[in-house]
Amino acid sequence: MELSELIRNYKNSQQLTNEELASRIGVTETTIYRWLSGDVKRIQEEPAKKISELVGFDILPVIKNQLPLLRKPILGVAKAGYGLFLEDNYLGEEEVTLDEYQRGDYFLQVNGDSMIGSGILDKSLVYVKQTSTLNNHDIGVIQLGDEVTIKKYIRKKEVLILEASNPAVQSQYFTQAEVEQLPIRILGKVLYCKTNY
Repeated sequence: MELSELIRNYKNSQQLTNEELASRIGVTETTIYRWLSGDVKRIQEEPAKKISELVGFDILPVIKNQLPLLRKPILGVAKAGYGLFLEDNYLGEEEVTLDEYQRGDYFLQVNGDSMIGSGILDKSLVYVKQTSTLNNHDIGVIQLGDEVTIKKYIRKKEVLILEASNPAVQSQYFTQAEVEQLPIRILGKVLYCKTNY
């Protein structure tokens, strides 16, 4: 990955102006322009350290086209079914690519088989992007009171459906009042599932 692409990705993800970005890194705005344009492909040690801190990984191997070892945490176990509390236990880390590192936030281990029709198997890992909103038919990590489940999210007028993708497991239906009373909260969007890790 070129330095210009790395800088542009960070700038866009944080919605920063060139001036704000320069201030965060401790360089001039002119330097930012030169990085973004691709005129300068090398970077001094201090700015490289600062950018690495901001993005969360060592950028030097990336801009030298050497793949860095990037990892995301496995934060616990979630039920692909109903009735299990989220075990808020750190279970280690899983290796990810640079693109995956930038797109997602954490892994959860799956307990249950209610989402097997979507390729989410018991004991697999799901990679999750933390978010409080989902589009219809996205597979999400959803909190129901004190419990957490992985289901397909469907919103129809005043009804919320948490849909299983296993015919043996019933989907759940909630009125708006029930959504507020439990409460039901979206914790994240499932990006993909790793079945053999």
